Amino acid sequence: MAKDIQKSCGLDIHKDFSIATVLERGKDGKIQKRFERDDDGILALKNFVLEQKCEVVACESTNDFWMPIYDCLFDKVTVIVGNARDIKALNHKKTDKIDSEHIAILALNGMINPSRVFPKSLRDIRSLVRFRHRVVETRSIIKNIVHSILSSELFQLRNSLSDIFGKTGKTVLRGITEGRSIDNIIERFPERMKKRENEFREILKKQISYDAVLKLKLCLNIMSEIDNSIKFIENRIFNWAYTNRKREMELLMSVPGIGEISAVTLIAEIGDFNDFPTPSKLASWLGIVPNVYQSANKYYSSTITKRGSKYARWILIQVAHVVAARTKKNKLRAFFNRKKPVIGYNKAIVALAHKIVRTIWSLIVNGNCYQDEYNFSKEEFKPSYSVELEEISIDECLSIFVQAKSALTKKDPDKFNLT
Repeated sequence: MAKDIQKSCGLDIHKDFSIATVLERGKDGKIQKRFERDDDGILALKNFVLEQKCEVVACESTNDFWMPIYDCLFDKVTVIVGNARDIKALNHKKTDKIDSEHIAILALNGMINPSRVFPKSLRDIRSLVRFRHRVVETRSIIKNIVHSILSSELFQLRNSLSDIFGKTGKTVLRGITEGRSIDNIIERFPERMKKRENEFREILKKQISYDAVLKLKLCLNIMSEIDNSIKFIENRIFNWAYTNRKREMELLMSVPGIGEISAVTLIAEIGDFNDFPTPSKLASWLGIVPNVYQSANKYYSSTITKRGSKYARWILIQVAHVVAARTKKNKLRAFFNRKKPVIGYNKAIVALAHKIVRTIWSLIVNGNCYQDEYNFSKEEFKPSYSVELEEISIDECLSIFVQAKSALTKKDPDKFNLT
């Protein structure tokens, strides 16, 4: 760090409590204290740090447990949130008190590289984006259960439909759980599927046990609730994105393979792109660069570091798959096609994800939409969100009502008096 630190506080933060250790340069001994991780405990910790006149407070980025403490202290004292992997690598013992003291020693000697801490508003939306990701994973689990139920009953619907949870598939599943006849189910098919009537009649002749029907019904009901929840979450996320980061959304969605969910996830996980002076720094922070080891004249390169946000890496890999398989001819797809014969499909996908990171950094920092020599362009689409009405307090409602009543009862000399 720029100046010598004379007094530091190390925090070992857990779900229910925190251990604080204060060390002062040139003095033997230490001050250690335990604080509960609740409102009173965090306030007591704040007062303790200020009373001890600590110049810096350091902790590990353990889950999200550090956030309330950071929000309480960051405007009073320098707070360093360090990467847990780096801090643990320098220690050989493991108790809460030793961890706390060890962090204080590292902070006192300026040996902790501060992690990027997003503003609270961005942390909140990032948490919501990650929550949506987990909800979608839960829906996938329910879908797998449905596949398992149908497979155990030898009901081969997946052989005729690429997605049994599409419009036709849901019509079949709902018809089975509601006890409809074969004719009634087929009548509800989309027109394009009715030409395959005989094929589906053979499938629907298969009898399914009562228990299987009951489980299918419960699964479909759960999926319906999850779908509604996902729509609600996405509406809030997109409202925030188009209100606060509309230009960045437009720039990101000009890139092949990036849609609304991909764009808002990258914005939430990366934050301010200008924090990174070069695209290589961004790729390194996201952990989508190879591990490098060099000794003497030997140079080794292995798998990617995976040090950054796993959600950002996951969405980048998904975007790379979309570019490789589904997009029209463009520069990114041409890059993948060149790499695939040389290093194989999987490595080529990771290399493409790395190139996408460098591309989006350039677009956001320079404020330009994606363009290449193949004149790639996307079709215009309507943003999939609805405008949320701003919340109005009771006092504001009463004030509006009083003003409206006054305006309605006020006599206008130019009008007929109807009272």
